[in-house]
Amino acid sequence: MAVISPATRFAPPLNRPFHHRSSLASLHCSSRNFLFLGKPTPSSTIVAVRCQKPASDGISSMESMNHVSSSIDFLTLCHRLKTTKRKGWINQGINGSESIADHMYRMALMALIASDLTGVDRERCIKMAIVHDIAEAIVGDITPSDGVPKEEKSRREKAALKEMCEVLGGGLRAEEITELWLEYENNASLEANIVKDFDKVEMILQALEYEAEHGKVLDEFFISTAGKFQTEIGKSWAAEINARRKSQLINRQR
Repeated sequence: MAVISPATRFAPPLNRPFHHRSSLASLHCSSRNFLFLGKPTPSSTIVAVRCQKPASDGISSMESMNHVSSSIDFLTLCHRLKTTKRKGWINQGINGSESIADHMYRMALMALIASDLTGVDRERCIKMAIVHDIAEAIVGDITPSDGVPKEEKSRREKAALKEMCEVLGGGLRAEEITELWLEYENNASLEANIVKDFDKVEMILQALEYEAEHGKVLDEFFISTAGKFQTEIGKSWAAEINARRKSQLINRQR
């Protein structure tokens, strides 16, 4: 039986190599400075259960602890995704509306349960769904009603993503997050096409649910996405949601 080292078991290699190094140059993350979070004091105690690389790898215990500290700083920053409500629902007067993290989580579930598609990397879709709105931890949920030009929105989010990668301490995981985010932002692959569709599908499904729960008619979300789905799976799921909505509206009028 082959012996699997702890490092291999807990830190698998990336799904596939990075292909857009040049596009990542402007977002390369190496700094460890972050203004929002304080540095741990010498008396701070960090308790973590993690796999330590063998001493022969040349990784000092101090470097390992720094990585742990950066990881927790990053996760603490991502807490904002759990507490920031999606602005489109706030504008509609929905009380207790979903957070950004709620939205990304169900998109990841969509990628997980979708039927197998030829040439589609399911794991990459799941990862992309998890990170596609991650910059909103800093910039918030910018919607069309805010009047921010698309180019300016992208600039703010790129700057926020770079800052988040600096909190994480750079390295392969920060590069992976950056590549996934850029791929989605640029709609640059079949996986990005699918996740873009899941973004719209999740929104209209949530709109359908809020219509039922709050007795509202949320036409704008269905109108804004009509005819904009790029993939067959996106089109079929959207058609099912629209069919259910039609039935729901008819029943409400009886």
